[in-house]
Amino acid sequence: MEPVIKINPGASKWDIRQKVWDYIEDKNLANFPRPVHNRIPNFKGAFGACAKVSDLPAFTQTAEVKVDPDKPLESARLAVLQARKTLLVPTPRLRTGLFNKITPPQGASKEQLRICSSSQGVKDFSEPVDLDAKVKVDLVVVGSVAVSEKGFRIGKGEGYADMEYGMMASMGAVNESTVVVTVVHDCQVVDIPEELMGSHDLTVDYILTPTAVIKTDCQLPKPQGIIWTKLDTEKLEKIPILRKLRALEEQAGKDVTLGAAPVAAEPVLQTGQPKRQSRRRPRQSAEQDAEGESRQEKRVEAEQRARPARVRKESRGDGRGGGRGAHEGEIAKTVKGKSRGNGKEQGPVEGGSEAGSQRKLPVSVTTVYLGGIPAGLRVSELKIALREREAAPLRLTWQGAQHRAFLDYCDPQAADQALEALQGLCLNGHSLQAEMAKSQRGGRRSGESGRRPRPSAAPKSKTAPADTKSDAPEETEQ
Repeated sequence: MEPVIKINPGASKWDIRQKVWDYIEDKNLANFPRPVHNRIPNFKGAFGACAKVSDLPAFTQTAEVKVDPDKPLESARLAVLQARKTLLVPTPRLRTGLFNKITPPQGASKEQLRICSSSQGVKDFSEPVDLDAKVKVDLVVVGSVAVSEKGFRIGKGEGYADMEYGMMASMGAVNESTVVVTVVHDCQVVDIPEELMGSHDLTVDYILTPTAVIKTDCQLPKPQGIIWTKLDTEKLEKIPILRKLRALEEQAGKDVTLGAAPVAAEPVLQTGQPKRQSRRRPRQSAEQDAEGESRQEKRVEAEQRARPARVRKESRGDGRGGGRGAHEGEIAKTVKGKSRGNGKEQGPVEGGSEAGSQRKLPVSVTTVYLGGIPAGLRVSELKIALREREAAPLRLTWQGAQHRAFLDYCDPQAADQALEALQGLCLNGHSLQAEMAKSQRGGRRSGESGRRPRPSAAPKSKTAPADTKSDAPEETEQ
């Protein structure tokens, strides 16, 4: 099959996702929910592609099938139930366990089975399956954003399919004979460079599209378990089943050392937005996949309640405009838990700090300005792009309402490397502007921090223009 989407040399996983999402939207190849960005696309023709699952030799030979909860795989779940096989569906975002067994009513009609295969049916007709359950899965059906004929797969960037397979491998539910299938639109079959694949990435054996069945003969091994160094304490905090598995493997004498942990992967400081804006925000992600993914805003609120941050105000500006010089004018002043402004303090992006130094920044930092951030972009999406380009900062100050962000790096050399990596970054169809923050280019010595000593008594000037101020992000007192 000749790919219709051409992948540029040196493209990252995020670049490939963006190209596929943009193409599907531009060509109107998807059904609800739209837009398809940041989702497993519910492509037109999914019903026919899923119907081919029952024609695979592995399908006839297995009694238990695991199918992801993505909307485009609904017909695959129906095919499993109609064949009277055991259907296992992962819990959304692994919040309440690994997966559920779908148990239809006795003597269920085809219409009842159709309901059971939907997202609501997965909730209403399911029984939880624990890690110690005796489960043997011979066929796994996963969704994808992109996949190659060699079996290399790219999901939407959150890693749940990879973790689910690794956990199943740890509990003995899958082995080297387990067949992995993905169902995609023809345009989602692209050339993916092998160097983008990591040891934790799940590969596939079959690709089902509306027009073809592709046997990949993939040579890369599938995950043999959870690679704990790829995870951090925050991920464990969000996924209780991972904590349980880690405890079991630790008791068994396995190495369960975690990787470097960020301070916070979601906004810690939610500063005061105008009320009309805060009411509109949930609608940005209201049309979500039927598998019940949680809203970004809910995670933000949970983080706020769990870890309130105290921010020291350093200087005032006029608070207007979207340029780099106005950054300090946007800085929030937090007093007794009440805040004003639009800035959100982010901890180090995953991979940008050592576990032993989390919640602390170096004495001096070098700041990079990132502008042109499109409306509706989530901070988590930006973090994924930063990690994939190996430009993860020590701290990220998110100002999405002003279409910008500020990235703190430990020294000028790290900032220069990040600038080079971020050139040409494109998210949601918008090219982002990356350059050294204005305060770093104003004659200050190389590597000198943008922070200023706190005056003891003298009042701060309220008349100085914003563009004469330092635009280094505010400091968080940890």
